[in-house]
Order: sequence, then C-alpha cells, then structure tokens
Amino acid sequence: MRRVVILGRGGAGKSTLARRLGDVTELPVIELDTLFWQPDLTATAPARWAARQRELVQRDAWILDGDLGPYDSALDVRLRAADTIVVLDFSFPRCAWQAIRRGRERADFWRWVWAYRRRGLPRLAQAITAHAPHADLRLLRSPRAVRRFLTGLSGDDQAPDR
Repeated sequence: MRRVVILGRGGAGKSTLARRLGDVTELPVIELDTLFWQPDLTATAPARWAARQRELVQRDAWILDGDLGPYDSALDVRLRAADTIVVLDFSFPRCAWQAIRRGRERADFWRWVWAYRRRGLPRLAQAITAHAPHADLRLLRSPRAVRRFLTGLSGDDQAPDR
C-alpha cells in the first residue's frame, strides 16, 4: 500500500480516515478539497485540475483524500495510479449528520450527498472497473469496518471494537 485513493459520500469521514491511515502507514496525506476549491468556493477549471492530478500522482507514495463528485473531471488520473482504493459507503443519515456538524454546505453538495448511492456510487464503480482493475479495493460500510481495516494494518489486535 503506497498509493491510496479514499472516496465516499460527503460527510463520510474521508479526511479523518486519511489522517489516521497516514499515521499508521507514514504515507503523506493530500486533502484534495483544499487544492480543488478556491477561497470563494469556485471549482478549479477541469484542464487545470487534470494537470494538477497528473502532478500529484507522480510522487512515489501518497494518500489522496477526496471525492469531488460531479466536479471531479480527473478521477481517472488518480485511479490509474492507485494501488489501493478505499470507498466509504456510509448511510445518508450518518453522513448528513457529520456534514451538518462541520458547517454550512451549498445546495449542490446536498444534492450530491442525497443521490450518492443512486448516482455517485455507480459512477465510481464504473470508473474503478475501467481505470483501476489492478487496485486493492476496500468497500467500508461502517465506522466499525474502518476500525477493523486500520487495526488490520497496524497489527494492533488489542484495539477496542466499538
């Protein structure tokens, strides 16, 4: 595991998982939201974003945290470079609660979160099949599954399973 892509519905905990995974693996974590969104929440132009993605994946090792949903015109770039893909498929209520707790979001964010399993997840599955059939895919559907995944990596069999 040297090149990890973390995807999932908004509010699923991608950034939290990325930080924890970075601690366990000592891989550098790159939060894509901070690179993609301009200060006024304007999206980066597709050509510029694709170029930035190509630049990022040239590094030897990384954890790329972020699912930009319908705005992500360069998902294929990072999928092709990944050896591991982690998809967080948590329920809408869990993700909505987390998103509400962290602050205000735009209407397009809520449309994406609401339709994730119906539109976003099938789109991701197609992209992964097309661009990353070689990658180790981990579909995690609960915080408990995330804890088990991290515990398995760290070798810490004494971690509590709450």
